[in-house]
Amino acid sequence: MMRAFLMIRYVLGEMIPTFLLGVLVFVFILLSLQALRLTEMVISHGVKITTVGLMMSYLSMSFLPILFPMSLLFTVLLTYSRLSADSEIVAFRAIGLSMSSIVFPAVILSILVGILSLQTSFHIAPWGNRQFEMLITQIGATKPGVAIKEGTFSESFFDLVVYANRVDSTTGTLSQVFIYDEKQTPLTIIAKEGQILTDKDRPGHSALIRLKDGSFHSTSQGRHTKVDFGTYDFHLSNPMTESFANKSPPSLTIDELRAKTKDKALKLEQRLELETEFQKRIAIAVACLIFALIGVGLGTVSNRRNAKGGGTVICIGIIVAYWIVYVTAEGASRQGQLIPVIAMWLPNFLFAIAATFSLRRAWR
Repeated sequence: MMRAFLMIRYVLGEMIPTFLLGVLVFVFILLSLQALRLTEMVISHGVKITTVGLMMSYLSMSFLPILFPMSLLFTVLLTYSRLSADSEIVAFRAIGLSMSSIVFPAVILSILVGILSLQTSFHIAPWGNRQFEMLITQIGATKPGVAIKEGTFSESFFDLVVYANRVDSTTGTLSQVFIYDEKQTPLTIIAKEGQILTDKDRPGHSALIRLKDGSFHSTSQGRHTKVDFGTYDFHLSNPMTESFANKSPPSLTIDELRAKTKDKALKLEQRLELETEFQKRIAIAVACLIFALIGVGLGTVSNRRNAKGGGTVICIGIIVAYWIVYVTAEGASRQGQLIPVIAMWLPNFLFAIAATFSLRRAWR
């Protein structure tokens, strides 16, 4: 009993620092993927570095639930690969410890990380995601040009589709402007020039696009209407009252998700999206245990000369394979091709089978 306790404490002592390091590494990798966009905000649009820092911190919080199982797999695979390469697994078996005892530290850590992932996905991640959404909305309101990219159809600009051949983010000047508004009657506006104007006294609360030399195009009951204009001020909706009022599904806490799903007025697409979000959060937390078992099985199956290199490559391969299945299943769930509870638990089921096979090989 004492030998098993000492072994568990020893292996956990090896894994915990590696797990924390893994979380930091994966946070850095995911934030690096956003670096180009964030750098563009600072250089081209004059967004403050402190604001970008806040955005990165909020993004990190929203990433945490999916980072925990990835970091756990990295930790368990690397730790057990090293133990195997140094023949410590053989030493544990030689002093009478069973394979169940050797697996136990990974199970303990996976349960703790799974609970942490669950709590994070229910409360911390939604808060971080919501703060990020609000910050983006504020930036878009005070610096509307941030949301418009030259030569690209931008769909996140005040619920409009906007296109401009040229964009001067400093002055807010646009050329060859195309705007599509479907809030009420679908309306298309085409203009040679445009300029984004904001209320300097109340930044973020009022904005408009002053269009020149253009025309309106609308279709109603099969009739096309065209109206030319010399100058027209297109007033934009107030993002502080409209965008802040509605939360996206990733920004909802567990209590808010449950309350939303009980709303009988929900459309089928909305219900599927909310149910998918709910099942996804629980499934990702349970994936921690599955990843830990896969890590133990693959880490102890053979003595590796290059434990760190081999473990890292296998870890990346498993993560990529899991997320391919996960993203595919999530898309099928949101489109109604699969029931959300089946779709979001399918990756866990498939990888639980893989964990069973890997552990059976390690038990031989």
